[in-house]
Amino acid sequence: MTLPAAPRINPSILSADFVNMQADLERIATADFVHVDVMDNHFVPNLTFGPQMVERIQQTSPVPLDVHLMITDADRWAPGYAELGAASVTFHLEAAAEPIALARRLRARGARAGVAVKPGTPVEGLFEHLHEFDQILVMTVEPGFGGQSFMGDMMPKLRSLSAEARTRGADVWLQVDGGISASTIGQAAEAGADTFVAGSAVFGATDVASSVADLRALAAEHAHRTR
Repeated sequence: MTLPAAPRINPSILSADFVNMQADLERIATADFVHVDVMDNHFVPNLTFGPQMVERIQQTSPVPLDVHLMITDADRWAPGYAELGAASVTFHLEAAAEPIALARRLRARGARAGVAVKPGTPVEGLFEHLHEFDQILVMTVEPGFGGQSFMGDMMPKLRSLSAEARTRGADVWLQVDGGISASTIGQAAEAGADTFVAGSAVFGATDVASSVADLRALAAEHAHRTR
């Protein structure tokens, strides 16, 4: 698989029409990945879907799957999503007993290994292990529901991760998820994010392809200002 260059726009199907999922997947054919939120109503207070739905999305999506697991006992369940063919599987640091071992298991099954952190979770403990992950997801809302407001006070986390990755020469993508729109994507890009999850900003647009292109262009413009 040829991976897209940064910046990457990954529309979240949490904002899609679940009754017309295949049609909405076709609408985001110009995106880089489709962000698939798996919630178990335990780790977060919401319930979406599980492996069977993800497998069907994998079979019909025109773009690779970026699976975000908001579930307990990630050590047990995450590898199964890699086995379904997801290009990327992200588990929460707070839900994994052995995150490094889990990341290695995901990579061994052919998926990019991602780790996510809630707004209240510090990232310093990840610094010495950056090479073990392909992606770090900094949540810019409390996980569980779409449509929340962007938390700008998460930008210092991104800046510290970005600086540390450069210092250590780590090839890791920095993803943000929550409240990403045309008015907030620039802040995240300037702080070091290169992969952006956008829900309502994409699926709520009349012209989805134009929305994806506009977000990508805005992210690129702001990223260049820091280089």
